[in-house]
Amino acid sequence: MGPAAKPAKTKSGAPHAVDRLAALLAEDLAAVDAIIHQYLASPVGTIPNLAAHLIDAGGKRIRPLITLAAARLVGGGGDGPRKLAAAVEFIHSATLLHDDVVDVSSMRRGKKSANVVWGNSASVLVGDFLFARSFNLMVETGDIQVLDILARAASVIAEGEVMQLAAANDAETTRERYMEIVAAKTAALFAAAARSGAVAAGRAGPEATALETYGRELGLAFQLVDDALDYGGASETMGKNAGDDFREGKVTLPVIFARDAGDETERAFWRRVVGGERTDDDFHRAVALVKRHNAIALTIDAARAHAQAARDALKALPANAYREALEALPEFVVERAY
Repeated sequence: MGPAAKPAKTKSGAPHAVDRLAALLAEDLAAVDAIIHQYLASPVGTIPNLAAHLIDAGGKRIRPLITLAAARLVGGGGDGPRKLAAAVEFIHSATLLHDDVVDVSSMRRGKKSANVVWGNSASVLVGDFLFARSFNLMVETGDIQVLDILARAASVIAEGEVMQLAAANDAETTRERYMEIVAAKTAALFAAAARSGAVAAGRAGPEATALETYGRELGLAFQLVDDALDYGGASETMGKNAGDDFREGKVTLPVIFARDAGDETERAFWRRVVGGERTDDDFHRAVALVKRHNAIALTIDAARAHAQAARDALKALPANAYREALEALPEFVVERAY
């Protein structure tokens, strides 16, 4: 098992919701980590070494925790949800490996990204290996419904990444288009992680639908906060370099708010820098414009609305320790911005 993520703290010094959820699911999570490392095994040494570089880098396992908690909340548990949780982590890790190649990223989870250490080709191919392993795990559950849920999610994530690539350097990207991209590339896996846990527990009806809504809204909040942090966070907070979205020509919600509130001179600035003509000082000006128009706060407000929608989705589900832990997660997601 790789090194655990450092326990996060709230402003009051209490453990964050994600750490409380991990403690509640400690036995399940340990089993998931064992499955992950079992399925990373390969006679091709680069595969486990490169994959472990990312997977053991201290990620909080939020998505697999959601799968496990969803199953426990509705009365399930055991090997099925654990294998699905490992599959969810493999899908997530594969997308990160591919994203870092596409985005030419140099930092992930506070360390050099795998593409910097091993090169682009190895990162892409190991990402493919992780996708394949995720399907091995899904098939082993023997549940065609969960296979369908996660397979569809993998397709939607890929579509979202291609949509984002097509929208790169397009300074006129609308808020609606941006949210469509976020829903596909980020929220879809959160939604599938939650729904598959309930379905694996034999609750494919209203409970699964409520949990799917919870996951989707939580995923939207998560991505909005990430996008806000790119213009107002520290590298050690994010685990990646501040300004990466800006340098990649991505139009995210803080940019959309600042662009739409700005005058023609400011809009011309956004067209130039998003289009690829950037100087060394442009990121500082971009941050100043985002702050001038209160765009970070507006983005966090939008994230907070999705976080509340996630909590609301749980109201019809059984009241127990797992529901309580899931209800606390959205606040953790939003608190990352502070």
